[in-house]
Amino acid sequence: MPTWRVLIVEDDVPTRVFFADSVSRCDGLTLVAGVGTFEEARQLIANEDLAIDILLTDLDLPDGNGLDLIRLAGRLRPVCESLVISMFGDEDSVLSSVEAGALGYIQKDFTPDNIAHTILEMKAGASPISPMIARRVLAKYRALHLVDQMPVSPAAAVAGANEAAAAEVERALLSTREQEVLELIARGFSYAEISKLKAVSVHTVQSHIKNLYTKLAVHSKSEAVYEATRLGLLQPPTSVNTR
Repeated sequence: MPTWRVLIVEDDVPTRVFFADSVSRCDGLTLVAGVGTFEEARQLIANEDLAIDILLTDLDLPDGNGLDLIRLAGRLRPVCESLVISMFGDEDSVLSSVEAGALGYIQKDFTPDNIAHTILEMKAGASPISPMIARRVLAKYRALHLVDQMPVSPAAAVAGANEAAAAEVERALLSTREQEVLELIARGFSYAEISKLKAVSVHTVQSHIKNLYTKLAVHSKSEAVYEATRLGLLQPPTSVNTR
């Protein structure tokens, strides 16, 4: 199993220490450095003698913007992949970071295991972004494509792109089993009941739910149901009597 080298850029010291500890505790990751300023990070990225596989950066730094670090890493280190340290609900900043070259984001209130898991998933080929962000990225891409290719007004092209993106992305980011678990959660089933219905262990159910929380950028069942309903992944939930 390869060991990936991580550079953390975060000006809030407790957050930086927390992320650094999470990385250091993971067998598949090693901490290159944890710094709090744009300039410190810039020097490390520009150091050709230093190997960096992953840039994990906040965007609002005291002396610069993390977007510029992502772009710099993209130019100087093509094999280095970037993730953004984000606050919950900060979709606009995440969208800007994806456009700059980041592959996704990690929320500041993630647990230590979630941090390491998200990084390793990214190195395995995943893009840790919520359906909301993915939909907006795809909508923007398609809007630009339609403007270039179709004999319609830009406004009509953008509207068509948004509608197509919403229909395609909303379900594509959830696996079949995750969608099934989500629907059962919305109907009021417990972990144990879902386990019996799907003939899997409770641990497997919990793993599916953990993935759902990550993809939807939520932290509870109620938030997952609300966000999934808002995105069109679910019909408005109805309660059931499971006795």
